[in-house]
Amino acid sequence: MRIDTFKVEEWMNLYCPSAKYDLTTTCIEPLTIRELMTLSGISKPLEIFDTKLTYGDIHGSNRLKTAIKSLYKNQELDNITVTHGAIGANQLVFESLLNKDDEVICFIPCYQQHYSTPKSLGANVKLMLLREENNWQPNINELEKLLTYKTKLICMNNPNNPTGAVIPDETLKRIVDIASKHNIWILCDEVYRGLNMTQNPYSESIADLYDKGISTGSMSKTYSLPGLRVGWIVGRTDLMNEVNKHREYNTISVSIVDDYYASIALENRRKIAQRNFAIIKEGFDTLNDWLRGEVYIKANLPQGGTTALLRYKKDVPSRVLCRDLQEQTGVAILPGETMDIEGTVRVGFCVNKFVLETGLKEFSKQLRKY
Repeated sequence: MRIDTFKVEEWMNLYCPSAKYDLTTTCIEPLTIRELMTLSGISKPLEIFDTKLTYGDIHGSNRLKTAIKSLYKNQELDNITVTHGAIGANQLVFESLLNKDDEVICFIPCYQQHYSTPKSLGANVKLMLLREENNWQPNINELEKLLTYKTKLICMNNPNNPTGAVIPDETLKRIVDIASKHNIWILCDEVYRGLNMTQNPYSESIADLYDKGISTGSMSKTYSLPGLRVGWIVGRTDLMNEVNKHREYNTISVSIVDDYYASIALENRRKIAQRNFAIIKEGFDTLNDWLRGEVYIKANLPQGGTTALLRYKKDVPSRVLCRDLQEQTGVAILPGETMDIEGTVRVGFCVNKFVLETGLKEFSKQLRKY
């Protein structure tokens, strides 16, 4: 199987380890185990120390799956399987669902896995561009024109990485109506679900809206625990049976230790949310204040998630801009070229305030050098 280079990961592997001010991150300031235990009111987690390090429950413990189930409206334990992060969840969905020459429609910009992996499996991938002038929202008429009798899957990311756009629930339902009419699956990567900045923090999940809706999620973004390599898939039982058949070849089980801490985190997610929304607000306000005074940047402010896509008004390739910025100042931001949207950069705004303020200040100085 041949696959395209994962350009975002390649860039981050090359530049992030040496960054002094890292604004490439998509996670809210990660929790330590001690902080997680304190938030949860657990002073001595003795049970984990007395747990034998077996494979554990193969598809995820009932405790963890029950906690995941509470994030959805209409799901049962049999509709859930636990994976190695959302990246493992998405991979399993593609491998279980797609055959050579199946047609996949993917909204972009988004996480490259959603179009490169189907392509590597022999699928015919059609890219539907989300446009800045439309606030990065999907154009329903354009989506309908892309559909053919071969279309098997629609892929999207909500809230969106890198733009921070949130698809309104009414639009999600219109997408479901279209997919239902043509008997098409929908995979929605919902790793930022729970981080909407207006109204309900949780958008409707595609798995609750649609019989052929598949939701993937993880502990990394909303719950500030990327070091727990825990994700999940939620979908109807016949799909989950196929997913679990594939899963047996590459997963067996997630770490019993990760399962334990993920269970605690989801059981105490409201306390984590209170902590995280304070960080999001501080970062968003810092970013917004900077944007008001930066004449060389145009941006639609994010509505959810942890990242913003910024269009800069300088005639320089994004890779050159980001390379020069890091080499000269130690500030790491992600070039838009790695997300197939040149002339932009992605900034993570849920980092330490000093790091964010310093990074944005140095970015402004760098723009004025061209």
